[in-house]
Amino acid sequence: MLSAVVCSFIARKRVDSATNHSYAPPLTRVAAKGYQVGAELTGAQIVVQALTDLGVEVVFGYPGGAVLPIYDAIFAQARIRHILVRHEQAAVHAAEGYARSSGKVGVVLVTSGPGATNAVTGITDALMDSIPLVVLTGQVPTHLIGTDAFQECDTVGITRHCSKHNYLVKDVGRLGPVLHEAFYIARSGRPGPVVIDIPKDVQILKARYEKPGVTGHKTYKPQLKGDRAAIEAAVEMIAAAERPIFYTGGGIINSGPVASQLLRELAKLTGAPVTSTLMGLGTMPNDHPQFLGMLGMHGSYEANMAMNRADLMVCLGARFDDRVTGRLDAFS
Repeated sequence: MLSAVVCSFIARKRVDSATNHSYAPPLTRVAAKGYQVGAELTGAQIVVQALTDLGVEVVFGYPGGAVLPIYDAIFAQARIRHILVRHEQAAVHAAEGYARSSGKVGVVLVTSGPGATNAVTGITDALMDSIPLVVLTGQVPTHLIGTDAFQECDTVGITRHCSKHNYLVKDVGRLGPVLHEAFYIARSGRPGPVVIDIPKDVQILKARYEKPGVTGHKTYKPQLKGDRAAIEAAVEMIAAAERPIFYTGGGIINSGPVASQLLRELAKLTGAPVTSTLMGLGTMPNDHPQFLGMLGMHGSYEANMAMNRADLMVCLGARFDDRVTGRLDAFS
């Protein structure tokens, strides 16, 4: 009898593979357009619908008991693809790579306790490299928080210093607005990772999901426009300099291909040489006559010498990392 059941399961898997459908639990499939606006949904369904509304196509994750309701909701629809990894750290790094290559926010889904702590290295890396991520972590039910329950940890406390922002959502009615707000924070200003800790009971409880109108945060006000007076002063300084040099970084990459094109136009207009950090490589072609290569202890001789002897440095999208500057008083 057991062998017959196993054979039946294998046959079903083969049929699923042949028809290009991944195996899913016997749940009702959601229409491609998603749930009806204003419908009462479980917290897990709200997560999936909010991700769909935000244009998410891929989620990287590793299952666990505290996020099974969200996994059930993912497998009950066909718009969002799940990429299974072998370790939670790999999920975050994969999401980083996706964000870097696509320009979109990378999304991660991991369970509570060890799932969340395994993700910390990747979250820290995303913070240091300014990569927009939204990391969804499971948590024990709200009534067990603080009781040292199975696979419980203080995810918000642990990630407070390695994320751009984090949340612990105890009200299912707040889940939708928090997800939309998290995406806004992750990709605006200086991008970075945002962690959303979701207790298991919140994933099961129901609430009405309404797509938020204006997304923002009452205390988060990133500077999204340049200071015109400062820009005009910089133009005058560049025009008056004898040995100006551009110091470029990952901020230009994060700003998209148009920013890289504008940098090349600015370099051509001024005639000044261009140097780059590791994160900024790609803004200028390596064979460009004005590109001197990477700065710092792993950089080129030409770039470091030009920076040392410049009379004006124009920093664009870089943060003066110690591997680039060394001693600040002798940097340039």
